[in-house]
Order: sequence, then C-alpha cells, then structure tokens
Amino acid sequence: MKLGSCLLLLLASMSHVVSGCPSSCRCTSGIVDCSYNNLVTQSLPASFPFSTEVIRLDNNKLNSIASGLLDRLPNLREVHLKHNPWHCDCDILYLRSWLQAQQKRSLYRDVICESPESLKGRVIMYLTEDELVTTCQYWYCNLALVSQLCLCIFIVVQGILLIFVIFSLRRFQRIAREARRTAKELQQNNETYAYDNIPLCSFDRT
Repeated sequence: MKLGSCLLLLLASMSHVVSGCPSSCRCTSGIVDCSYNNLVTQSLPASFPFSTEVIRLDNNKLNSIASGLLDRLPNLREVHLKHNPWHCDCDILYLRSWLQAQQKRSLYRDVICESPESLKGRVIMYLTEDELVTTCQYWYCNLALVSQLCLCIFIVVQGILLIFVIFSLRRFQRIAREARRTAKELQQNNETYAYDNIPLCSFDRT
C-alpha cells in the first residue's frame, strides 16, 4: 500500500516536471493561467511549457514583460494581457514588437499604456519607436554619467598607483646608491686596514 502511494507521488512529481507549469500559474491542456495573481514584472515565470497554446496574464500588476519570454513557443496562439498597468518606456519595446508580429491583432487592442501620462490610454502595438525611444533619453544620460564617473575614478586610481610606483622606484634607487656607497667605503677601509698591517721586512747588510 505504501509502495503504491509512493509511486503515485513520484508519477505526480514527474508529470509536474515534464509539464513545466510555473508555480504561480494553473496549467490545463495547453493553457497556462496566471491571471488574477497580483503578478508584477519581477515575479513573472522565467519560462512557459514548450507546448503552451494560450497564456493568461490579464488582471495582474505587470508594467512590462522580459525580452524573449514569449519566444520559442511554436504552439502559442494568444496571450491575454489586458487590465495591467503597462508602463510604456524602453522596457515595453519587446512587448510592442511581439504584438505587432501577431496575426490576430484585434485581440490586443485593449492592451494599453497606463503610464507615463503622455502615453496613457494609447494602444501599445500602435506606438511608434520614436515615442518610446524618447522615454529612454534620461536612462541613457544617467548611464553616460555613471560611465564617465567610473572612468574618472579609474583614471584617478591609475594616477595614484603611478605616483606610488614612481615614488617606490626612486626610494629603491636611493637605497641602492647608499648601499653601493657603503659597500665601496667598506672595501676602501678594508684595503687601508690590510695595507697598514703589512709586516715590514728588515734586510741584514753583509
């Protein structure tokens, strides 16, 4: 009896692994239902089962979708995305491109921007690339500023290291000169001492 129960549990766990159903969703017959889960972009599943046909992401708190999340699903027919607070900036570019590539565009006319205010109410798949790129300028500026700051810090550190190396080399040269001078003085002292202690030879006259 216990063996049968263990086998059933093992089969159940294996079927879960094979199906690959995300823990925050419900999966039945090719449908992955993640709706009404208060999901945010960071808590979205990293992937969906390969055989997925329909994904329900509606009625959550999604601002954007990670690039590539809806790719590599050959059987995918539709994705429910409405009733999410989509933030239309650089991060929405992937979703916009994915929506524009779909044949059934009528399914996605209710996928609209919640923010920023300038794009609120706009249908995401109808947004132009220029409209979204303009929202990325601040991000690019901040990135450029951070890059310049890191470069300045790197140059300063390199300068400090160079000064330290030069100072160390000069100190080493000074120590080497003092050592050579000391060695030379010791050699001269030893030669003088040896000369002073040479025994004088007396010659008898015959």
